[in-house]
Amino acid sequence: MFEKINNYALRCMMFTPEDLAYFDSLLQFKKFPKKSFLLQEGEICQFEAYILKGCIRTYHIDNSGAEVTLQFAVEDWWVSDITSFQNQTPGLVYIETLEDCELLMLTPETKEKLLSKVPGFERMFRLMVQRNLAQLQERLFRTISTTAVEKYLDFLNRYPAIPQRVAQHYIASYLGFSPEFLSKVRKKLSEK
Repeated sequence: MFEKINNYALRCMMFTPEDLAYFDSLLQFKKFPKKSFLLQEGEICQFEAYILKGCIRTYHIDNSGAEVTLQFAVEDWWVSDITSFQNQTPGLVYIETLEDCELLMLTPETKEKLLSKVPGFERMFRLMVQRNLAQLQERLFRTISTTAVEKYLDFLNRYPAIPQRVAQHYIASYLGFSPEFLSKVRKKLSEK
């Protein structure tokens, strides 16, 4: 059960078998059925979760009541509301399973124990945050500087497995399109 997450950690830094065993001992394995909320707006996030199996969507509901998809997360990815988790303040997002999921989870307490005993894990989590920030910046630049077709093609290129796993209206929400507009974009591409 811990092989995948340990390989993830080892891609970030060399850890001893004892370090990894301690890490594994702090992780909580949980299963969630499809359409489960891991977090709802206003709740304080009590987890950072590594996805062993499944697909998860993070989204926000804007002032008009529309769902705005912020992220999809699949196997070998982490999911959390990092601001809520770190500051222990109410979150602004919903985190929902789109498939049956198997997760390995850390709480604020278990993460603090881990970082105190094995400081090398600070590097792993720092690298995760840096990668996430870089992806968010790239997404922002694409949002303001590319056409709808380019946005959709970039999404397909970056996340080729996701369109087979999630509903098209979620992809439209992620791209900032209405479902109808995404249909037009897809039709335009199929005609080429």
